[in-house]
Amino acid sequence: MTNKLIVGEGCKEIPACAGIWLMRIIPAIDIIDGKCVRLSQGDYNQKTVYNEDPLEVAKEFEANGIKHLHLVDLDGAKSSHVVNWKVLERIAGQTGLHVDFGGGVKTDEDIKVVFESGAKQVTGGSIAVKDAATFEGWISRYGTDKIILGADAKDGMIATHGWLESSELEVIEFIKEWNKKGIEYVICTDIAKDGMLAGTSNELYKEILSQPLIPSRGRETKNGNPFPIGEMSAGQWGLKLIASGGVAVIEDLYRLREMGCEGAIVGKAFYEGRITFKELREFV
Repeated sequence: MTNKLIVGEGCKEIPACAGIWLMRIIPAIDIIDGKCVRLSQGDYNQKTVYNEDPLEVAKEFEANGIKHLHLVDLDGAKSSHVVNWKVLERIAGQTGLHVDFGGGVKTDEDIKVVFESGAKQVTGGSIAVKDAATFEGWISRYGTDKIILGADAKDGMIATHGWLESSELEVIEFIKEWNKKGIEYVICTDIAKDGMLAGTSNELYKEILSQPLIPSRGRETKNGNPFPIGEMSAGQWGLKLIASGGVAVIEDLYRLREMGCEGAIVGKAFYEGRITFKELREFV
């Protein structure tokens, strides 16, 4: 019998012997003033507007076989409350894209609005640092398949509030602590790489995926038999790591796939034509 790998929501079964790990390609649409923009290293003063209408961009992605979208409310991230929920509502209502939404989701009302506006998943970063009890409550209420941990790294430490503030939390330990509380999906962004088209933080991602993790809720056993703590690595446990920042060429995606990333967020490389939809056919 041929072994199978099941990789990610909505992915097909493929033969493990084929040597191919299905990795989700997730384009990013960042929103400021209702427009599709990209920043460099999270600097709001280094902004490029790529399209006045994010819905138009989302429809183009979908027309080319893309299934997922990472939608970021940069106004919300800066102001600490959701601002561009109507953009989410339009995209979710007029495309079939699986949208994960982040930026400014800080309260129970914020997350309610985001899900009611059509998001399939919500990414929380600053809230996991500043109000851990609320974020943990969301994991319990909505489920681990709906909540993504945003781990934004600056010099190995967690940054918050649209990357405008730094914390004293080390990124690896931050992810491990939230894994203990049930988190499975993690978007990890190296801020120094973001928007720079300079390659991805492969060593950081390898380190994350090699960490011995304590099983989180619902994963304490396999086939009824308990795993000893630390027996398996993050990647083996199925920690769904989504790499973000620095993707410049198709080879970057091959490397991320080889190391076992669940997905890769691609931004400026799409908008600048560094990666084409034709090149992505094997991924989508």
